[in-house]
Amino acid sequence: MTTYTALTHAAGRAPAEALCEACEELIPEPVGTGVFEIEDGSNRWEVGVYFTEKPDEVALALLAAAWGAEPFVISELPEVDWVAHVRRELTPVEAGRFFVYGSHDADKVPEGAEALCIEAAMAFGTGHHGTTKGCLEALDRLANAGYEARRIVDIGCGTAVLAMGAARIWPVTVLASDIDRTAVDTAEANVLANGLAGRVECVEAAGFDHPMLDRAAPFDLVLANILKQPLIDLSGDMATRVATGGKIILSGILTHQGDEVVAAYQAAGFALDQRDDLGEWVTLAMTRQG
Repeated sequence: MTTYTALTHAAGRAPAEALCEACEELIPEPVGTGVFEIEDGSNRWEVGVYFTEKPDEVALALLAAAWGAEPFVISELPEVDWVAHVRRELTPVEAGRFFVYGSHDADKVPEGAEALCIEAAMAFGTGHHGTTKGCLEALDRLANAGYEARRIVDIGCGTAVLAMGAARIWPVTVLASDIDRTAVDTAEANVLANGLAGRVECVEAAGFDHPMLDRAAPFDLVLANILKQPLIDLSGDMATRVATGGKIILSGILTHQGDEVVAAYQAAGFALDQRDDLGEWVTLAMTRQG
C-alpha cells in the first residue's frame, strides 16, 4: 500500500494544532495527523498528515495559507516491511550492565548481562536512541555507587525499558507512566515479555497525575526521558514528589538545551551530579537537596 505524507511548519502551537484539526476534514480523508514541536527554540511546529490516497494538493495549499503556515511538501513513501527493516538496522545495544536486543538477536546476549528484550515492532525506546542509552548508563552508575532506591517511577515511559532496567537492579516494584494509551499497552507487553509482571506497574497518566503515583510519593528515583519543555514544566512537581536526597535522571534534551533544564531544576531545589553529552543529546543526573 502506497502512503503519502504532507508536511509543513507553522509558527506557534495554536495555529499548528488548528491547521492539523482542519486537515482531518480533507477528502480524501487522512489516515493520521500529528503536531510536533521543533526543539530548536524557534517556536516552529511541524504538522504531518498521512494518506493512503493521493492528497488534494490545492486543498492543502489553501489550508496552509489560511493558517499562515509554509506550503505543504508532499511525498510518496515506498512500500516497506518496517519490522524487517528495523530488525536489520537495530543491532543490540550495550549500556553498562544492560544489553537491549530484539528477539531475533537472542543468541547474542552475553553471559551475566541484564538483558532487556524489546521487539522491533516496538522500536521507540529500545535503547538505540542516544537518550535511552544515556539513561541506562546513568542507572548503571547509580547502582555501581551503591545507591538504594525503594520508590521508583519512570515518567513518560514509552516502552518501559528504563523502568524494567531499574527493576532488574533494585528488588522493588517500579511504577511507569505515560500519557499515551498505546505506549502504556506496549509497556505492559514488554514487561510480560521480560518476566517482570508484578515488578513494573504501568499506568496512563500525564506526569505524576495518578492516584497510584500519589500514594507512592515521595520517590527515591525518578526517570524522565521526554523533551525539554515537558521536563521544565515538571520541575515543580519533581520538587514535591522526590524525597530529600532522591535522584532524578533526565533526558530527551538536545545538548544546547541542557543549561536551561539544569537551571529550572536548580531553581526547584536540585543539584547537578553529572551531565553526559552524547552527540546531540544530553543526559542529566541530579539530586534533591534538603
